[in-house]
Amino acid sequence: MVATIQVNKQSIKRLLESGKEQMFLIPEYQRPYSWTENETKTLFYDLLEFTESESKKNSEVEGTYFLGSIVSYENEAGEQEIIDGQQRITSLFLLLRAIYTKLTSYKEKTVEQENFIRQIQPALWKQEKLTGEVDYKSVLITSRVIDNEGNKILQDILETGIADHKRKDNYSKNYILFQRLFDKLCELSPTLMLEFIYYTLNKVVVFPIKTDSQDDALSVFSTLNDRGLPLSEADIFKAKMYNRIKKEYKKMFIKQWKNLSERATYARENVKQLFYYYMFYLRAVEKDIATTTLGLRRFYSKNGFTRLYKSNLLKHLDQILDLWVVMNRHESIDDKPWTENINIIKILDTLSAYPNESWKYPVVVYYLSHGEKENFEACFLKFLRKLFLELTANYLVTPSVSAVKADILKLNVDIVDNISPKVAFKNIPITILQERVKTPNKNLVRMILKMVVYNNQDELLPEKWEVEYILPQKWSDRFTESVENKEVKKHINYIGNKIPFERRLSIKATENFFEKKKISYKKSKIKYVRELIPDDKNDWTFEDIETRNKKVAEELVKLFITWNGEYEF
Repeated sequence: MVATIQVNKQSIKRLLESGKEQMFLIPEYQRPYSWTENETKTLFYDLLEFTESESKKNSEVEGTYFLGSIVSYENEAGEQEIIDGQQRITSLFLLLRAIYTKLTSYKEKTVEQENFIRQIQPALWKQEKLTGEVDYKSVLITSRVIDNEGNKILQDILETGIADHKRKDNYSKNYILFQRLFDKLCELSPTLMLEFIYYTLNKVVVFPIKTDSQDDALSVFSTLNDRGLPLSEADIFKAKMYNRIKKEYKKMFIKQWKNLSERATYARENVKQLFYYYMFYLRAVEKDIATTTLGLRRFYSKNGFTRLYKSNLLKHLDQILDLWVVMNRHESIDDKPWTENINIIKILDTLSAYPNESWKYPVVVYYLSHGEKENFEACFLKFLRKLFLELTANYLVTPSVSAVKADILKLNVDIVDNISPKVAFKNIPITILQERVKTPNKNLVRMILKMVVYNNQDELLPEKWEVEYILPQKWSDRFTESVENKEVKKHINYIGNKIPFERRLSIKATENFFEKKKISYKKSKIKYVRELIPDDKNDWTFEDIETRNKKVAEELVKLFITWNGEYEF
């Protein structure tokens, strides 16, 4: 069957009037109405600027103002189900309702005002076929987005023309804002006000793109996005999944999706990123080790989006969020003992400082593959420690995240069937690691400092900290005559001269002499920093740096030996 796609340039008046035959529907899977004061004012003033420009023209040929496209399809109920453009079309309904409310408020109406009242009515409501009487309860747009309260608020505003000033929802705030802006325009110039209504209704145009099916509408939506218009892959996936689900399960799906979105926000993640992580799990299950990574939409759209229709998909996405709740919120999860294991929490926090996100993929694959097994907690800790060792060792020798890309993909595949997979990217001698750790690449410094601190304390580092140079990067003038500049730079950049330090304290301590810095160090909430400097020590020398350098290297090498020995495969 050949798909039918209708594209016709239409005025706002003509577009909205089409709702009398096929009501506009904002479906359940769409995002809530999110326009704020900024977008609302921008729309109003853009229309006003266009009106002023056209009204000053001497030419009889009138221009048009393009407001964008509206992508929809006719659903089974004969409604225009909006796939793209719901924010604009909802705002236009609110704007016209605000104008209509103002026009009908005049006790003595002019001929022009009566004319526009008649023009706006069929763009907002259904009318009695013979008499033309308006049925204010039959609004031409309805929203079924998850937020039921918001849906009723929109309906009430369009029916009554009244919004509660105490409400904080975007429907109420934007409607009241449109009223205020239009009131000011009426006071400024009654004539310009009438022209504003005329041009908004008749010369502001959109390109409605109407298809036969949701799939076709989503394809159009995707194409528009590829050419620069905003779109979330997660919304497309949600629509695909929703359309596939049996009617009796649709409400359950919407509830699950809402909970997932809210939990993702709480965990400081987003649903789109969850699909990206999950892609690596699916690739591992499918034994895919190709180093070329497809874009999200291309990956999930293969074979008719079948990957989206797996029954456990939402469950898996929610499980992935367990990791981020622990890492980003530092909270435990009921019935998941591993989330209270401080050693797991510390190593996850340490891995989070790795120079890119590639460490996350094997962690996600491991958790989804083995998270419900009885011996998961102990095995997970050993796996995370081994992963840290391999990533750190490889980056110390080859400071490039791409150096382990192929190994990560192979590891992912091995993880699926093995709770103790083989994790060995390269065979690097301990002596080389011990030397390289003294002057690690700058991208690895935060990760190493975390590991050093967590090897000495259980308390997590504060969220906001920076790398503090105990011996200042800007060398004091008192040393310039007696010490070679190269030697200075070498010691300053040693890992032994660096500590994690709170940003708020670090600002005060920067470039002070050591005896003054030490006062700030003692105020640190980081136990390791507070205990680093003895009370009777009033200077920090090259010898101190070298001593700490050696200590840090020995600690890390000991971890390499111990954790490697603990890991069995």
